Amino acid sequence: MSTGWLLLRGLMREQRHWEGFPARLQHGFPADRVIPVDLPGFGREVHRPSPRRIPDITDWLRERWQAERARGPLKLLALSLGGMVALDWACRYPTELSAVVLINSSLAGVSPFYHRLRPRVYWPLLKWCLWQRDPLLQEAAILQLTSRFFAHDADILTRWAAYARQYPPSRRNTLRQLLAALRYCPPSTRPQVPILVLNSLGDDLVSPRCSQAIAEHWQLPLRRHPDAGHDLPLDAPDWVCKQIRAWLPG
Repeated sequence: MSTGWLLLRGLMREQRHWEGFPARLQHGFPADRVIPVDLPGFGREVHRPSPRRIPDITDWLRERWQAERARGPLKLLALSLGGMVALDWACRYPTELSAVVLINSSLAGVSPFYHRLRPRVYWPLLKWCLWQRDPLLQEAAILQLTSRFFAHDADILTRWAAYARQYPPSRRNTLRQLLAALRYCPPSTRPQVPILVLNSLGDDLVSPRCSQAIAEHWQLPLRRHPDAGHDLPLDAPDWVCKQIRAWLPG
């Protein structure tokens, strides 16, 4: 029986920022349905207020994709903040999921705040929250922080700036989403769902030690790319798909 993959992005991102990755994942799992989704407050959901708590984001997604859940257990592939939502889902509603893939995520209580968001990021983020509203400058800064291989790719930057103009994320929703991420602490008990942790050793946004800490905290399998950036599905999509195919039961 086919199953659905929900793809969850991170802070200030929307489904189109996956670029060509969903097609690569679909090619690797042709019988499954691959569904990139937007979190409340971003992308096509830009008109909604972003919840201040990760569990509220989880519950909104569960309601939004209720019909997909009814078809059978889902798989979640989640990057950064999206990984916190995926873990919360796995902890509270394990029977609704058959597998979770966490990419470059982090957790309060497991890693210190200066590992979860590297100090070099503080000024660009503060600058955007206070006064930077130029989509091109905003997306250029984000691309340079999140990608090692496409940091100065003009085509990607042009597309991302267009996304920001079409669905401009508000400062309010960005701050609410950041607050939710910073204070989310998962339960101490290991989620009863198979979980794979993928990590980039070239991550300039979140310390690679955060993924290692998650894997050690719950004794989860960890696979590490030697030089990709935070946006691992952008920098090394085939590597990500290869790791999932090698790990996923069945």
